[in-house]
Amino acid sequence: MQPLPTPDRLRALIARLEAGLLERSAAVRLALLAALAGEHVLLIGPPGTAKSELARRLHLAFADARYFERLLTRFSVPEELFGPLSLAALEEDRYERLIDGYLPTAGIAFLDEVFKANSAILNALLTLLNEREFDNGVQRLAVPLISVVGATNEVPHEEGLRAFHDRFLVRVPVAPVSDAQFAALLTLTPPASVPTHPLRRDELESLRQAAASVTLPDPVLRALQAARGFAQEQALPVSDRRWRQTVALLRVQATSEGRTSVDEADLWLLPYVLPERPEQVAAWQAWVIDTLMACPSTQRPSLQRAVEAFERQLQIETSADQDDGEAGKLSLARAIARGDDDHAREGATITRLVAERLEERLRPRYSPVHVAARVAQVDELLQRLTDEHRRLEASRAQVHAMLRHRLWWPPELRQAVLQRHDDACVRMSAWVERTRAVREGFAGLPVDEALVAAPPLPIALEA
Repeated sequence: MQPLPTPDRLRALIARLEAGLLERSAAVRLALLAALAGEHVLLIGPPGTAKSELARRLHLAFADARYFERLLTRFSVPEELFGPLSLAALEEDRYERLIDGYLPTAGIAFLDEVFKANSAILNALLTLLNEREFDNGVQRLAVPLISVVGATNEVPHEEGLRAFHDRFLVRVPVAPVSDAQFAALLTLTPPASVPTHPLRRDELESLRQAAASVTLPDPVLRALQAARGFAQEQALPVSDRRWRQTVALLRVQATSEGRTSVDEADLWLLPYVLPERPEQVAAWQAWVIDTLMACPSTQRPSLQRAVEAFERQLQIETSADQDDGEAGKLSLARAIARGDDDHAREGATITRLVAERLEERLRPRYSPVHVAARVAQVDELLQRLTDEHRRLEASRAQVHAMLRHRLWWPPELRQAVLQRHDDACVRMSAWVERTRAVREGFAGLPVDEALVAAPPLPIALEA
């Protein structure tokens, strides 16, 4: 068996394929990965979003693979895709086509507006895409097809097109460049068009053979079972064939990264193989990030309410009701200290000292039992927050390590997942610091050793 293409070589290939294609990282990676697995890709989006450019570049990633491209309409005829009839064969009563240079001899093909073709063409394409065979007269020929990239402005709703739509395992929505990248689009310089070290067919075969022995650990099987449950919740039909094709794609992904087993991070591509329509992709992406990647939520209402409840209680206990007469004296002293007249300024120091003494007299006093009880209550919350912060830090480190050398993860997806972990750690750290400040506040409450009191009731935390 030939050596497998190395991850570094594939990474360089991906970099060359996506050079100058703004916001197309996921589409480039998915198209190349699908081709490695022998699957077909459907690009869904409006005209002018680089769908054909992606297909042409994909062709350059494979050595000795011929390229074929056609725009299909309802008026397209089979001769446009499969070649004209052979007149010499007709003279001998044989119905054969001259297929050289047409789809049956292509390695990579791009079919634009693929669902607009008539039924005669679609029926012939079904066998060619699925079986890699073409009926030319009385003989069925094996075709060298690696992958077909189909393009459409919208997914068809007709029931008769479902079988053909299902032949595209990977379905990627593509949108116009965002406002953030618009300036970059206008100033873009076309890159060199030829990728380095294109892949040979024997390397593809070696990769697919190695992928067949990649294992599916129990956590991955459980994750796929959960994905099936989520699909059922969304009333999304997923055929048994599509599940098996998805697993084969996962195995190729793992093999190409030098791994012998699939892991949960490989499942990032589920939103591009299970949903039927582009509007379903966002919900699947959120589910994968939240459920399969175990991204922590930055919103933890119960913990936030607990911190805020202790802060409110500390504020109450440090500003207890004061005696009206003494409070009036304190207000007068403060007013004098803030006065603008010469007399007030001359006596500012004395007045300030008086105010400080009055404040000290008016500060509420608590028993040692009360203070110790409050500190113990805060310590319990602080320990809970500290433990959760350590857990989040460990999870973040694990995810960083897992994704550091991933070949197929789009950079924007990696950044989104890592940012979720970072944000959760930052927020938890802030709550820890706020709780420590509350602890210091309770520990610093004025104590009257002569007071005898029962421990205060625990602070009520809102549900």
